[in-house]
Amino acid sequence: MASSHPRQLAAIPPSKMQQRRQRKMFSTSDDTAMMKQVQATHAPDGREVDVRPVLQIIEEILIHVIARTVDGDVDGKTEQVDSMQKAAVFAELDMLDSLAFVIHKISCELSYKCLGGGDAHATTMGILNMLSSYSWHAKVVLTLSALAVNFGEFWLVAQLGATNTLAKSVALLKQLPDLVENHAHLKQQFDALIKLVKAILDVINCIVEFTELPTEYISEDTPPMSVVSAHIPVAAYWTIRSIVACASQIASLVGLRNEYGSAATEAWELSSLAHKMSSIQEHLQNQLAICYQYIDEKRHIEAFRNLVRLFETAHIDNLKILRALIYAKEDPPPLVDGSTKTRVSLEVLRRKHVLLLISDLDLSQEEIIILDNLYKDARSRSETHYEMVWIPVLDAAAWNEFGRQKFEHLRALMPWYSGRLSSPNALHMYWIWGNLAFPFTREKEESLWKSEIWSLELLVDGIDPTVIEWMAVESKHICLYGGEDLEWIQTFTTTAMGVARANNITLEMVYVGKNNAKERMQRMINTFANKKFSYFWPNVTSIWFFWTRLESMLYSKLQHGKTVESDQIMSEVMTVLSFDGSDQGWAIFWKGGHEMARAKGDTALKCLSEFENWKESAIRDGFIPAMNEYLKQLHTPHHCNRLILPGSTGGIPEKVVCAECGRAMEKYFMYRCCVE
Repeated sequence: MASSHPRQLAAIPPSKMQQRRQRKMFSTSDDTAMMKQVQATHAPDGREVDVRPVLQIIEEILIHVIARTVDGDVDGKTEQVDSMQKAAVFAELDMLDSLAFVIHKISCELSYKCLGGGDAHATTMGILNMLSSYSWHAKVVLTLSALAVNFGEFWLVAQLGATNTLAKSVALLKQLPDLVENHAHLKQQFDALIKLVKAILDVINCIVEFTELPTEYISEDTPPMSVVSAHIPVAAYWTIRSIVACASQIASLVGLRNEYGSAATEAWELSSLAHKMSSIQEHLQNQLAICYQYIDEKRHIEAFRNLVRLFETAHIDNLKILRALIYAKEDPPPLVDGSTKTRVSLEVLRRKHVLLLISDLDLSQEEIIILDNLYKDARSRSETHYEMVWIPVLDAAAWNEFGRQKFEHLRALMPWYSGRLSSPNALHMYWIWGNLAFPFTREKEESLWKSEIWSLELLVDGIDPTVIEWMAVESKHICLYGGEDLEWIQTFTTTAMGVARANNITLEMVYVGKNNAKERMQRMINTFANKKFSYFWPNVTSIWFFWTRLESMLYSKLQHGKTVESDQIMSEVMTVLSFDGSDQGWAIFWKGGHEMARAKGDTALKCLSEFENWKESAIRDGFIPAMNEYLKQLHTPHHCNRLILPGSTGGIPEKVVCAECGRAMEKYFMYRCCVE
């Protein structure tokens, strides 16, 4: 049933919710008895295999060479030779010698069983038995290596047949298709094949990444890793089974001339496996994010305890504490001597009393003058001799040309030492992750982003625990909406709740307001309190924090050189900000933390008003997928989107794409003066 206001629910930690979702996925998609057979094949003998160099060679073969050729470069020319050579150098000869035989055995197994039309499950189990003494991550990498060998040999002979006599003769004996002549006919099959190969590589990289987690912070018996241990065999089985499907597809091309009738069916089978692999990768990635969060928390606790221990311990030498606080490498030296304007190492502070001045760039000249006088007075008295170090901590907004000049000006006024910049992005990090961002370094920020995916939890984390509790209920749908058009809000909320009640859809609606409109938002809060449109945040601070975190995410991504094409989080953040820049409302519907449908106000309202048109799809496919499909039908080329970014925030993105059509938006400078 739909509800128009939040109910008090027992809090379920996000990690437990994600684990439950993953258990459901793996248990319902894989037969328990079959998984027992898979586990029974696993008898590792402790041998270590360095799989990263092998993976690099595999990616060069399957992705950088073959996949690019499938996209249209049928001449087979490649500029990847240097990286291939580097990969071969990285892979130690002894290691390759020891693996070559087993890779050849798997290659033969794939060729023999797939040419004979063998059962995919039986072939998969045969390979697992062959690799019983290897770890799970080595099993999948070795099997993919065998596929790369088969696919690579096929590709070399097939594409060189037109220009090389030997290759042409071998191609004739094998009856391989002419890639140039049959490019159009084979494209659908190769596209599906490459899509599955990429999905396989994504899963394998996840599996390998688990083995590379620092064991000093996370062990196999800790809850995050113990959950992973149950998932990895399932992922390994379906990875190898998908590789078998790829090998069968390649084998089917032997002797092929004009037999393209089954191409669509085979492509559909590969696409189905690619979808399954993508689902497995998503669940493993979620678990990986939990592991990274666990590691970060352990490191945070360790760093804090180390600092506490350092401060509680008497030291003859103060450098141990200073190095822990400043966290600076000695190349280049981290300090600048204010009197000589030269760089110096921390050694100049050894066995001295040190005062740390930690601030942003908003130090007034009066403050500096007073500090200067006190500092000079102290240096003239032997009994109060100490050194002073200024450590500027800035957010990204302040670090532009003006900020750099201000920093240099302030440093020139100071006769004492100044430290190297601790973080140019500390404030944005603090808004996004709070204390988890400590010690606010670029490396820490990169680590945190690595463990994040676009989700409802990322949007509302630290703002409203009620929404996090709703996410724990699998049947519950959550709608975040914004804007300040009261007529649209009333119609939209009434329509949405009506659709939910009539169709037994559990729906919670959350009003998140509008950016940079504090006084207007206070009036909206008062109106919501009287009209009871939906659940809302009862204070302006929560609304401000929601939009500030979104802007912080955007500028953090910009600082790391991300683009909308390469980074989903940045793309989605820009979409929400462009929704807010329009004159109408907008809505994002979520189920769980990741399933999402979004639209601007009029389109969202029209979609819900015409629910009867897509009701059957919603029953069959689910509410969110059906809504997404219907929103595509409602899309029109006529629209006008704006993205308004505060000028004080620092970097401006070089490219912004339209939330409606994906085209690059025209760039203008917009100045706003909003009188409340």
